[in-house]
Amino acid sequence: MGLRTFLDNIAPQFEDGGKLKWAYPMYEALDTVCYTPGFVTGGSSHVRDGMDNKRIMITVWLCAFIPVIVGSYIWGLNALSAMAEIGQTEVTGWQGFYLNLFIGTDPGSVWNCLAYGLGHFLPLYAWILIVGVAVEWVFAAKRGHEIGEGYFVTSILFTLSLPPSIPYWMAAVGVIFGVVVAKEVFGGVGKNFLNPALTGRAFLYFAYPAQMSGDQVWIAVDGVSQATPLGNAAVGLDYGVDWMSAFIGLMPGSIGETSTLAILIAAVLLCATRIASWRVMVGVFAGMVITASLLNLIGSDSNPMFEMPWYWHLVLGGFAFGMVFMATDPVSAAMTNNGRIYYGLLIGFMCVLIRVVNPAFPEGMMLAILFGNLFAPLFDDYVMQANIKRRLARG
Repeated sequence: MGLRTFLDNIAPQFEDGGKLKWAYPMYEALDTVCYTPGFVTGGSSHVRDGMDNKRIMITVWLCAFIPVIVGSYIWGLNALSAMAEIGQTEVTGWQGFYLNLFIGTDPGSVWNCLAYGLGHFLPLYAWILIVGVAVEWVFAAKRGHEIGEGYFVTSILFTLSLPPSIPYWMAAVGVIFGVVVAKEVFGGVGKNFLNPALTGRAFLYFAYPAQMSGDQVWIAVDGVSQATPLGNAAVGLDYGVDWMSAFIGLMPGSIGETSTLAILIAAVLLCATRIASWRVMVGVFAGMVITASLLNLIGSDSNPMFEMPWYWHLVLGGFAFGMVFMATDPVSAAMTNNGRIYYGLLIGFMCVLIRVVNPAFPEGMMLAILFGNLFAPLFDDYVMQANIKRRLARG
């Protein structure tokens, strides 16, 4: 018996009148993950295209694994290098139960570094996926609709934004807050105006700052501390890394933000498939360059962040990751072409402004995008009203 036949045979149990009607969202989610739905939108007013919501989300999800692979290697390299410095010869913590069976502690081994990083990332991602799907299922069952594919993207982007030392219970609290407060209370997928992954990340940052920032959270080895280059820059210290190493990602940070190179490769794929808006990315980048250059000209005797050039803003912190994966969220971003440019410019401007003017909060991309989400409808309305006036004036 094939999987398709098996799913068709058990379908009546989950449909109206079936004993498992309450679990229909879970059945429907499994069916649509494995197969394309067997029905299409009706009506002559709809455009029929092979690129549906499922394919869009899967493409973004797959592109996110480019920084996952590179970031996992970097996580492992940082951790194993720290272990070599302190003379630690085994992986500690519960991850050590399986990692010690397959890897050594030599940081010069690509396999050791990659397996160490994936050994910490994949269990965290699986946990966040399970918790988030459970929350989505509760709301879907209550409302009588299916589980949206969007959470597969939300879950991996949320995981990519976390430090390696995050406690699992804290990650669960963050993703529940993001899904419920930023999406489900507004009606679910397509009705939210804030990015759920960023909302959960922002909640954790302000609720548990000690576990989300500082020198103790970026190396996946107990008792080892190391500041990020952006944290060093905020207090006037040497970045601790040259620009090319920062661009490649050879520095501490969350798994998704370290390698700008990997993020830009994903950006090319997302733009080539027309899934992410290049206008948003260009707007964010231009806003950052213009603002950073102006602040460089102004200068400051007391704030070293005024001197940071735009090309360092690009590779440090979560700027590139936010520009490519978070700001381009099709639900919470602007919808009109010109509105996307304005929306991106605002995010780039706010990111640098927060980083520079408030050095106590050196990472400004998260708040900048959430701030931009609030203004996205206003930009769209302005563009539409301007188009209406222009057409009326033409008679």
